[in-house]
Amino acid sequence: MNTIVCALYHFARIDDPAALQGKLQPLCDQQAILGTLLLAHEGINGTIAGSRTGINTVLNFIRSQPGLAALEHKESLADGQPFYRMKVRIKKEIVTMGIPDVDPSDVVGTYVTPQDWNTVISDPETIVIDTRNDYEVRIGTFKNAIDPQTQSFRQFPNYVQAHYDPGKHKKVAMFCTGGIRCEKASAYMKKLGFEEVYHLKGGILKYLEEVPAEQSLWQGECFVFDQRVSVKHGLEIGDYVLCPSCRHPISETDRQSALYEEGVACPVCAENLSDEKRAAGRERQKQIKLAEARGERHIGARYNGEPES
Repeated sequence: MNTIVCALYHFARIDDPAALQGKLQPLCDQQAILGTLLLAHEGINGTIAGSRTGINTVLNFIRSQPGLAALEHKESLADGQPFYRMKVRIKKEIVTMGIPDVDPSDVVGTYVTPQDWNTVISDPETIVIDTRNDYEVRIGTFKNAIDPQTQSFRQFPNYVQAHYDPGKHKKVAMFCTGGIRCEKASAYMKKLGFEEVYHLKGGILKYLEEVPAEQSLWQGECFVFDQRVSVKHGLEIGDYVLCPSCRHPISETDRQSALYEEGVACPVCAENLSDEKRAAGRERQKQIKLAEARGERHIGARYNGEPES
């Protein structure tokens, strides 16, 4: 039976995240739902997986909470459970920018549907910014989009202040994987005084799902925060795998490199990997292969990432 993988987020005021945590964790446990949910005063963000009934039960509960009725989610299918535990965590932010008082439920840019996105980013007056991190941009992005070359979303505010001026740059369009980072980025830029700020509703994933490949301005694949690692148009599973040591996506070309060692190291991390970590990686890979030979699935082979952040 296929497992439903559900990615969700919503910006809304949650007065008591701890109280919600106390209800969500046991509900997920009861429904055999695994994954991660992040709670903060600004909202909820996460990826969970389980049965159709279990996912529906959790989603219905979340939407019954004050301010969360409009929660949207995206689904995909997995052959098995991609996570091995359930974590409901309380954080300062559901997507970490590190700037106080940036609240998308207070002020936010203009949502652009996937069907209208090509028109917006094809305008020569529009500055198109990819709000994702460098390792994500490396495997795919929109045509003519600017890569901020950030290693974390915390660096995005400094990047904006160093490169853009509300008085000069009148029209900005931003995008990210599922919509959460560019939504918060648009709120930040509106706070700085930028007038026309647009962001892709539903993110790259919704665009790849709804826009035909022959009409698409997307180039490459899209990194995702689940067991698929990357997806193509139509949300078909991509060609990348995840390096277990540095968590970077690895292409087929990377896997042909002399620096690549399956389950141990890739060209990104091989030269900086300690002997201790290299030995641990080899032992983990050995156990994975032994489990496969027994027809089992070792937990080291599962994706154990965080939600988009």
